[in-house]
Amino acid sequence: MTEKPVVLMPEDIQRIMGKDAQRNNILAAKMVSEVIKTTLGPKGMDKMLVSPVNDIIVTNDGVTILDEMQIEHPAAKMMVEIAKTQESEVGDGTTTAVMIAGKLLENAEKLLDKKIHPTIITKGYGLAARKSQEILNEIALKITPENEDVLKQVAMTAMTGKGAEGFKKNFAEIIVKAVKQVQNNGKIDLKDIKIEKSKGDGIKDTELISGIVLDKEKVSVDMPEIVDNAKIALIDFPLELKNPEIDTKISISSPEQLQGFIDQEEKTIKNMIEKVKMSGANVVFCQKGVDDFAQYLLSKEKIYCCRRVGRSDMEKISKATGGKIVSNLGELNSSELGNAQIVQEIKHGDDTLTYIEGCQNPKALTILIHGGTEHVIDEIERAIKDGLGDVVSSLKTGLVVPGGGAIEIELARRLRNFGQTLSGREQLAVEEFASALEFIPVTLAENAGLDPIDVLTELKSRHDSGERNAGLNLFTNKVENVLEARIIEPYKIKTQAINSASEVAIMILRIDDVIASSGKGGSMQGMGGMPSGMAGLD
Repeated sequence: MTEKPVVLMPEDIQRIMGKDAQRNNILAAKMVSEVIKTTLGPKGMDKMLVSPVNDIIVTNDGVTILDEMQIEHPAAKMMVEIAKTQESEVGDGTTTAVMIAGKLLENAEKLLDKKIHPTIITKGYGLAARKSQEILNEIALKITPENEDVLKQVAMTAMTGKGAEGFKKNFAEIIVKAVKQVQNNGKIDLKDIKIEKSKGDGIKDTELISGIVLDKEKVSVDMPEIVDNAKIALIDFPLELKNPEIDTKISISSPEQLQGFIDQEEKTIKNMIEKVKMSGANVVFCQKGVDDFAQYLLSKEKIYCCRRVGRSDMEKISKATGGKIVSNLGELNSSELGNAQIVQEIKHGDDTLTYIEGCQNPKALTILIHGGTEHVIDEIERAIKDGLGDVVSSLKTGLVVPGGGAIEIELARRLRNFGQTLSGREQLAVEEFASALEFIPVTLAENAGLDPIDVLTELKSRHDSGERNAGLNLFTNKVENVLEARIIEPYKIKTQAINSASEVAIMILRIDDVIASSGKGGSMQGMGGMPSGMAGLD
């Protein structure tokens, strides 16, 4: 009697097992790393990303590139996740995190070829990651908010290679001043720093405004363009009549009733504007709509008004001016108003902006970026956000580390020494972890057109002789003391990158079976030899 074959899963399920699954995942992760490695460092190249509707982004920001690419391979998506985590935690270092993860997996492949079990590799990587954190703690340098020079250098290092080189000193001053201004009892919320963009003028005209700039214009031409000694009302209800939420019918049987109905509407709006006037407000920012008749009455009273102001902007204006956001017109009085020396409407090219300036001790402010084209402004915005993230994370931890690949070489050297103390095969994994960290200075040299082997050899010999701050200064193309060259990075970038990279590498290495349904008869996209969403990007 012949035995029937056991059918475990339907035919349209595709499955990749064992070594094939591991190799496939490692290949996808390596490809993600290869795509963005050319963007690393001050001499990194840019990518042009073109969407299906021909929107263009030109950037060398790792997380932006990975976010915009249509990546379909599941292991590659995990790499994108670590870039997003790095971005949300620190705001910079996304390329570093993804590159280390890709290199860890590439090096793990060598060990798999030597018949070393993935469990041993993951154990070794875990040991190396923990040891790295200990070493980083030991060699990080302490700073305080008073070290403004160091904070400016941190901001400059973050912005290098983002098209902001010529003006990075100005930007660094703006960033440090902005962060110190919004600091509240030692806490810093980056949401309090509004970034507004204006096409026209040059990058050099980018400015810090101790107040808020809104991408809004006044609702009526008859309103004053400038209001001195502004008393600002912030209201989050409409200055118009509410429409009933359910279908309502009003029966009117005579012209008098109709006129009475219209008069009542006008009277209600007049009462609203009267209450605004009685409060002493001469500027109104409304989160909702403003009726045409209300606009006319406000213009008559010489009250400046903007409508449909976003909630986040309302909160920033509240922090900057000391005003309260009012939800009920009956609550509006002089004590709820915010104060500013001047509120004015200013035209920049095609843009019309409302400036709220001269706030006393504003806890929210604006960086207004100028530039010739949208693509330039967007990239400068990304550079400034990186700078802000780095300065804030440096202040939060109070620790910085030398840049230019110095920290990675020192970590690699100490990890190799640590590996010698291990007796099992984990020693080989620790060795590969150390060489993965060296991938950062090697790539920095490659992207600057230098010989990576010469640079790596010199860096290693300098560190072996006790120069732990020796790194690659790409402005002089020489190996030198990067602390003296003022190339400084936040400690948090390195700890977060190593943590995220080792965790994702360990997770991918532990996968030995990939099972996926193709849905309705199609093939399992992205699971084949080359991740389909990344074809041609190597």
